[in-house]
Amino acid sequence: MARRKRPGRNVDGILLLDKPAGLTSNGALQQVKRLFGAAKAGHTGSLDPLATGVLPLCFGEATKFSQFLLDADKRYLTTVKLGVTTTTGDADGEETARTAVPALGDIEAILDGFRGSIMQIPSMYSALKVDGQPLYKLAREGKEIERKAREVTIHELSLVEAREDELILDIRCTKGTYVRTLAEDIGKEIGCGAHVSALRRLQSGPYVVDETYTMAQLEATKALGTHLLDKLLLPVSTAVKEWPMVELTDLSASYLRQGQPVQVASSPTSGWVRIFIESGAQNDGDFIGVGEILDDGRIAPRRLVAAH
Repeated sequence: MARRKRPGRNVDGILLLDKPAGLTSNGALQQVKRLFGAAKAGHTGSLDPLATGVLPLCFGEATKFSQFLLDADKRYLTTVKLGVTTTTGDADGEETARTAVPALGDIEAILDGFRGSIMQIPSMYSALKVDGQPLYKLAREGKEIERKAREVTIHELSLVEAREDELILDIRCTKGTYVRTLAEDIGKEIGCGAHVSALRRLQSGPYVVDETYTMAQLEATKALGTHLLDKLLLPVSTAVKEWPMVELTDLSASYLRQGQPVQVASSPTSGWVRIFIESGAQNDGDFIGVGEILDDGRIAPRRLVAAH
């Protein structure tokens, strides 16, 4: 039976969306996918409806590399409202308790307890799946299940501003960190409870918020022509632009594309690399994909783009 062709056109690249508040990540993805008329697209990790900021959207061949962006570190600017707890840990939930905020004292000492490797229990309103069901769906059904604490790393936790009942925090953390859980735990440590009242993702992997486009900008560009939208796409290779690079001859590249590990002079001795065909220009058209260095020093193909 022939594979059914996806409706839409073939589009390859990465679009950096400044996700608006009030929209789910998937809802934002579907809107942008329709604007591009793209056949295949995916996002790289959910942002809560409340949140705004960097949401990389992968089109076509870029979807092969979305996992690397999912696994990348993230950076957030968040406002933590002290003295009020909610069902969801953020401003979208219903208020569950209101407590007087004590004198804040040495906030830095409290924050220091959350720097480095910490254990977090995921929120019942997270997208984490248990037996195939997202926790937030179970929570909306009034169910609560036991969740195991998970280790995450808070690389940086900076106090931007402290007000009477609010903290503004700049956070750089590993994947899987729940900012709302961090806010709730900080509130418990202070002794008054807390929730996230605002959240903005400033960075996702190699991408920063200054590189993003708003939905309004995309719609205005679309009105001038779909071909202009395509110019906003970043090359697929930028998903791994911080990795070491190796260049192959045409012959070595042909072997790699057949699934065979190849030897490359002066390549790294371990880890993952991004691979280009020798050209001197390092255009995305010369990007082959990514590989992993084997124990014998050869590079094994791991994710390759389709040859055009």
